[in-house]
Amino acid sequence: MQKGSLALLLHAHLPWVRHPSHEEFLEEDWLHEAVVECYLPLLRVFRNLVAGRMPVRITLTMTPPLCAMLRDPLLQSRTRRYLDRGLAFIEAERLRTGNHGAMREILDHYDSRLREARALYLSIGGDVVGAFAQLQADGLLQIITCAATHGFLPLMESVPGAMRAQILLGCDFHRECFGSAPEGIWLPECGYVPGVDRYLQEADIRWFVADAHGLLYGEPRPRFGTHAAYFTPAGPAVFGRDRESSRKVWSAREGYPGDPAYRDFHKDAGFDLPEDYLRKYFPGIPPRRHTGFKYHRVTGRPEKEFYHRAWAMAAADHHAGDYFDGRVAQFRNLAAILPVEPIVLSPFDAELFGHWWYEGPEFLDLFLRKAAHDQNLFRLETPGDYLRRNPTQQLVSPSPSSWGNKGYWEVWLDPCNSWIYPHLHAAARQMTAAARARRDDPRPLTGRFLRQMARELLLAQSSDWAFLMKTGTAREYATCRTKDHILRFNALSAELDLEDPDVDFLAECEAHDNIFPNLDWTRYL
Repeated sequence: MQKGSLALLLHAHLPWVRHPSHEEFLEEDWLHEAVVECYLPLLRVFRNLVAGRMPVRITLTMTPPLCAMLRDPLLQSRTRRYLDRGLAFIEAERLRTGNHGAMREILDHYDSRLREARALYLSIGGDVVGAFAQLQADGLLQIITCAATHGFLPLMESVPGAMRAQILLGCDFHRECFGSAPEGIWLPECGYVPGVDRYLQEADIRWFVADAHGLLYGEPRPRFGTHAAYFTPAGPAVFGRDRESSRKVWSAREGYPGDPAYRDFHKDAGFDLPEDYLRKYFPGIPPRRHTGFKYHRVTGRPEKEFYHRAWAMAAADHHAGDYFDGRVAQFRNLAAILPVEPIVLSPFDAELFGHWWYEGPEFLDLFLRKAAHDQNLFRLETPGDYLRRNPTQQLVSPSPSSWGNKGYWEVWLDPCNSWIYPHLHAAARQMTAAARARRDDPRPLTGRFLRQMARELLLAQSSDWAFLMKTGTAREYATCRTKDHILRFNALSAELDLEDPDVDFLAECEAHDNIFPNLDWTRYL
C-alpha cells in the first residue's frame, strides 16, 4: 500500500521576557516553567528515541526570542534557582502534610521529576539550545525558525520593509544558534498574505505552513486539499495544517488533556496555601501565582480529587493508542482516494506537552513508539523530507489567513489593541529611513544606535503583546511592554540626530534589551 507521511511539528515559542534590573520578576517564570515542565521532558523523550534508534523524524520550531532567552546567562542562573526553590518547597510540603498517603505519593513523584530535570539541566550546562541542536545532528529533529520576534506579518503589509526584516533577521539568528540556515519557517500565528513568499524566497526558505483554509481557498484550488505540498508563486512550498489529526489534542470538547485522570493545570498550590507560607519559598513576587505544584486531577468542581500518577499514565497509554488508531484509519482513507503520496501535517504548541498537559511528553513518546513499530502505512518525517521525495507539485497562491479565531486577524486587530499599529508602522518607517540615511556612516556609535533601535522595534512588534491584550491575560504587562519599546525607540531615534548623543542612555537600553547581540541593522535598507 502507498505510504504516506505524518509530519508532527512542535512550535516552541515564548516572548522575550528578561528584567535584569529586578531580582524577581513574575513573567520570567514563563520561561522557567517551560524549561522545567516542557523542554527538559521533551529533551529526555527525544534522547531516549535516539538511543533506541527509533525511525522517527520530528519538526521543531525554536523561535529566536526563545533561543535568545535559553542562551542568556542571567536567565540560565534564574532557571537553576527556580529548580532549587522547587526542591526546597517539596521538603517543606513533606513536613506540612505529614504522612498523608496521597500527598506523599504526589510529592515523591514531584521530587523525582524535579531532581531528574535539575540533573539534566546541569549536565548540559544550561544549554537547552545546544542540546536540541545535537538531536538535529543525530537526525531525529529538523529545527526550523520563525520571524525574529514572532511579529504578526499580515499587519506589516503596509510597511513591507518591516516584514522583510522580521524574516531575514530570524534566519540570521537561527544560523547563529544552530550553525546552519533553516530549511523551513513557522510564520507567526500561521499569518500569511500574498507577498510573504517573496521574502521567504530571498531568505532561502524552502517551505512554510498555512492554516487549512488559507490553502484550501488558494488560487487555483489545490487538487489534493491539505494532504500534499504546493509551491507558491515566489518558490517556497506551503503545507496546510491538518485539522483531523489535531482535533483530539486541541479540542476543548474532545481533547485528551481534559480526561479526569490527568493533572489539573488550574488548581495550583499557589492559590490554595497561606500567603505567608508561600513567600518563604517564592519571595519577591505576588504569592498568588502558579508554582507548578498541583495536587489534583481533572475532576468536578468545587471539590477535586487527588492526582494518581499511575492512573494518568494508563490514560496516556490509552490515548496514545487511540491517536495511533485514528492516524492509521486516516492514512487508509487517504491512500484509497488520493493518486499521490499524502502528507498529514499536525502542528502543536510545544508548551502543550508538559506545561499545559502535564502528561503530554509521555503521550507523545508512547504514540511515536507505536507509530514506529506497529504499522507500515505512514512514515514519521518532516515536510523537508517529503519535498525531497516529491519535488514536483502544483503551483498555488494561498489566501490571506491565520490560525487565530475565525481564521484572519481579529485576535491581533481589535479595539483593545488596534492602537499599537500606527506607532509600530511609524517606527518601522523611521527605522528604514534612518538605516538608509546612515548606510555609509562608518562610526561604531552610529551602528550601536541603529542596532538598538532595531531591537526595540522588533520587540514592540511581537504578536504576543496584542494577543495578551485581547485575551486579558497579562494585559497590563503587554501594554506596558509595547509602550516601553516604542518610547525607547523614539528616544534613541531622537538621540541619533544629535551631535552629542546620550551614550549612557544607549548603554542602559543595550543592557536591558540585549536580544540578538550581532543584529544586522542593514536588513532594513
